Amino acid sequence: VQLQASGGGLVQVGGSLRLSCAAPGFSWDYYAIGWFRQAPGKEREGVLCIDSIDGTTYYADSVKGRFTISSDTAKNKVYLQMNSLKPEDTAVYYCAAGPGVCSDYEGDYYALQYWGKGTQVTVSS
Repeated sequence: VQLQASGGGLVQVGGSLRLSCAAPGFSWDYYAIGWFRQAPGKEREGVLCIDSIDGTTYYADSVKGRFTISSDTAKNKVYLQMNSLKPEDTAVYYCAAGPGVCSDYEGDYYALQYWGKGTQVTVSS
């Protein structure tokens, strides 16, 4: 399964970006679909996750109130809406998917089984 993340770019502090994650030809029934990020010199950080089975969402404290995850099951896409961006949000963002529900992974969404290439998000001050 190859996941495709897109939508990254350069944005000013306080700006917004919308990332997309697609999985062509893959049906993610009963899957957890998450986003994690990695900044230079920092550990990977699980950011958000959504359960395909019922849409339950999970957010890291660092992005609560600013980021939103949503899914379009008809298109097999998941979106990450990022608002009020801060310089510390600068990172490569990856989408990932794995069987089960998000709570199985306890915030470690980089442990999800399938990844794709990341997309760079840079927030300039």
